[in-house]
Amino acid sequence: MAAVPPEQRPAAARARNLPWVEKYRPQTLADLISHQDILSTIQKFISEDRLPHLLLYGPPGTGKTSTILACAKQLYKDKEFGSMVLELNASDDRGIDIVRGPILSFASTRTIFKKGFKLVILDEADAMTQDAQNALRRVIEKFTENTRFCLICNYLSKIIPALQSRCTRFRFGPLTPELMVPRLEHVVQEENVDISEDGMKALVTLSSGDMRRALNILQSTNMAFGKVTEETVYTCTGHPLKTDIANILDWMLNQDFTTAYRYIMELKTLKGLALHDILTEVHLFVHRVDFPSSVRIHLLTKMADIEYRLSVGTSEKIQLSSLIAAFQVTRDLIVSEA
Repeated sequence: MAAVPPEQRPAAARARNLPWVEKYRPQTLADLISHQDILSTIQKFISEDRLPHLLLYGPPGTGKTSTILACAKQLYKDKEFGSMVLELNASDDRGIDIVRGPILSFASTRTIFKKGFKLVILDEADAMTQDAQNALRRVIEKFTENTRFCLICNYLSKIIPALQSRCTRFRFGPLTPELMVPRLEHVVQEENVDISEDGMKALVTLSSGDMRRALNILQSTNMAFGKVTEETVYTCTGHPLKTDIANILDWMLNQDFTTAYRYIMELKTLKGLALHDILTEVHLFVHRVDFPSSVRIHLLTKMADIEYRLSVGTSEKIQLSSLIAAFQVTRDLIVSEA
């Protein structure tokens, strides 16, 4: 039997196969759950027909792309969407030739029979080269009359000042747990996910304000284990459990060097933990444990050095030895001060 091409399958079947991130992507401005102050400002711009060039920036998964796509859907009907909106992201080539070619020709052509402006969405604009950004500033200036540009990026510092000054900037901060939980509960209800209260907490903690990451973890944990609890979430993401971190700290502070090293290596191998994740979690504990301030400062400096060395790509085994050594020195300092 011949396979049915995706576009001929019923919409319900297509929706079932979609990743939840796309399936539950907000379609209108009203569906968006966060940054109500930004949304109301943009809504006002649209209703008064005075939309400026926009620059949306902030960490991933905070609703930047969803916001502008929802705006575009509100501004243009389905049939004129293709001719009025040009969307380019990092997967498209966006060197200087593209700015001078397709972007320029799209922006410079007027729309007949339709009033209003066209919209150019440049997603992940911080990946654009310096030359392309310089060429773009002239294009933006020249065709403001009939085209609006919207730049989206994670790092504002990667956008040249000349482009920043031509746009109205909005920062999308990480989402708060109070905003994320109701949305996650909606998805859980729609998909009939078996989730516990600590599972929901773990989701919110691990995603640290990134809605996309939260949904991805939720979907993969649900598919892998069928039940979403704190343990399954941590296991699915390969993140160390709180009990693991407590054990690691206990070994580093109370065992001799060789024993601590052996135990931690066994745990790392057994659970496939990354030293970077262990370091991040231990760092939170160091702030909670009541160390003398001089000892804590010494320990945090050492941990910062180890994190930097890990990011450069050094051997995990040597850096783990260094971490245990830092804690053993700390222990001796505490004993000597006592």
